[in-house]
Amino acid sequence: MRHPRFTPACLAAGLLFSAPALALDADVTGVSGPPADNVRHYLDALTAADYGRQRLVAEIEQRTRKALKAYGYYSPTVSVTLRGGDATIDGARVAVDPGQRVIIRELDIEVTGEGSDDKAFRQALKDLPLKEGEPLLHAPYENLRNRLSTLALERGYFDADFTRHRIEVRPWEQSARIYLTMASGPRYRFGDIRFEGSQIALERLRNMSPFAAGDPYAAGKLAEYNQRLGQTNWFRSIGVRPRIERPAPVAQAQRNWWEATVRESASGSPADAADVLLQPGAVTAARDLATPGPPRVPVDISLIPADRHQFEVGVGYATDVGPRLQFSWKQPWLNDDGDSLDHSLYLSGPEQTFSGTYTLPLENPLKDSYELQYGLKNLDNEDTQSLEASVEIARLWTFDNGWTQRIFARSTYEDFKQADEDERVLLYYPGVTWSRTRTRNPRFPTWGDSQRLSLAVSDTAWGSDARFVRGTLDSQWIRSLGSDWRFIGRTSVGAMSTGDFDKIPPSLRFFAGGDRSVRGYGYESLAPENDDGELLGGQQLLVASLEAQRRLTGDWWGAAFVDTGNAFNDWWPQELATGAGLGVRWVSPVGPIRLDIAHPFDNEEDSWRLHFAIGPEF
Repeated sequence: MRHPRFTPACLAAGLLFSAPALALDADVTGVSGPPADNVRHYLDALTAADYGRQRLVAEIEQRTRKALKAYGYYSPTVSVTLRGGDATIDGARVAVDPGQRVIIRELDIEVTGEGSDDKAFRQALKDLPLKEGEPLLHAPYENLRNRLSTLALERGYFDADFTRHRIEVRPWEQSARIYLTMASGPRYRFGDIRFEGSQIALERLRNMSPFAAGDPYAAGKLAEYNQRLGQTNWFRSIGVRPRIERPAPVAQAQRNWWEATVRESASGSPADAADVLLQPGAVTAARDLATPGPPRVPVDISLIPADRHQFEVGVGYATDVGPRLQFSWKQPWLNDDGDSLDHSLYLSGPEQTFSGTYTLPLENPLKDSYELQYGLKNLDNEDTQSLEASVEIARLWTFDNGWTQRIFARSTYEDFKQADEDERVLLYYPGVTWSRTRTRNPRFPTWGDSQRLSLAVSDTAWGSDARFVRGTLDSQWIRSLGSDWRFIGRTSVGAMSTGDFDKIPPSLRFFAGGDRSVRGYGYESLAPENDDGELLGGQQLLVASLEAQRRLTGDWWGAAFVDTGNAFNDWWPQELATGAGLGVRWVSPVGPIRLDIAHPFDNEEDSWRLHFAIGPEF
């Protein structure tokens, strides 16, 4: 059996025919800017091998003219010169004389029906860049059509239609007339909400709705409702869908009743009264009775309950506490009222904590609730040894401006040793906290801020072992400049007034220093000391920090920072501890990882300190 022979020439021919066809390389002259770019865009899809020479020239001319029309050039002169031979055409020179540009002589654009009074539609018409006496541009016209169509769907004008949509161009007089009319029809209203699959009492879910039956339809309200339901953590899956229903047809008096309205005979006189079943006014009245008020859009919500028991394990590391491990057991719903229970176990070298929170949502679960918190905490750090048990009940309000108000009453028993002080105290103290956190892109915020103000009071009058008034203010800001610069500012202020400082437990005293305080110094190593140099803690606190970050490449950022602050007993501090340094940030899939090298200016023993942490700033 003989096998075919492949010569070098055959191999070269095979490679030639199997090589992918390349797009046409066009050199455009005579126009510049967006019109020239549009011509190149139209010609990019051309492949010279698909056309004969004359047909290719004609195709280039046709596409060039089409591309120029989008910018108002309707009478261009196009000259095409191909580069290369018939079998090896590798490009073209396209010389364009665009001619005079078409000018808009008449611009008639309107929205009729209910939409004519809608601010969104009026703003869309106001934003149109086309004006009479200016050159014709096709893109803004098409963009306006798309925007009006989108607004109609988003705002419930489901019967909207374009009754006019045309551009009349008269190239011989370089003029254009644009006519666009949208008949919006009625704006639909929200109808009733129907739930499926909910394990939570439906009244609680309805109280969270941002709209009521009869409100004007808005797709954004559905998205907001979906988000609110998700924030409860009650459900594993949420589907919020509008169900568009047309008005019921008018009851028919007889088959083909519309043929029995008043009509003229062939002679022009009214038809016999016996043939008339409904006068035109009667038809209108019947239709109005069948469709009272604006049409409604019922909303169907399908829900799948979240798992009743959810377990998480977290592992981390920070210079302040070393390796850390956290176990959490969450029960997002216990009953049809939506009560929830969370437990957490936190373990690190200096601190071990077990805590729980029972939440009882009220009428609006996202805005009003009660909390019962309890916990045990063991702390052994520097000159502090403490065993703490606490119970707290709180009432929470979340306001429309994003602020949360929390009024609480707390009972704490703490067996502690701070330096040479050894005490066991039982404290009862009410207080109030206001807080707000705003952020964009929580994984690595490019914008955000967080504020927290807290006040608490204790007095022996109600059985507490110590009297004090204590307040704290924490504020943090993140702002960006472009996409490559990020700035972080942070401040913490604390103050306490007491005549029983020796009975104030370490959990209420102030300390500074560490990864989230003054870098360059050890964790909570800055505070007033006794005569033996042991930390006592302070009655006041002041910490401030400023950091600038610059993107190095991708998810890697460099950082430069300066921190200052201290804990002290007499306001104002005589001396603030200051640290400054450089760091690197990596935005990992599990959150930002931060590595800093800081120099403490007021510590003669250590010239630098390494800080490492995982997790977002907020």
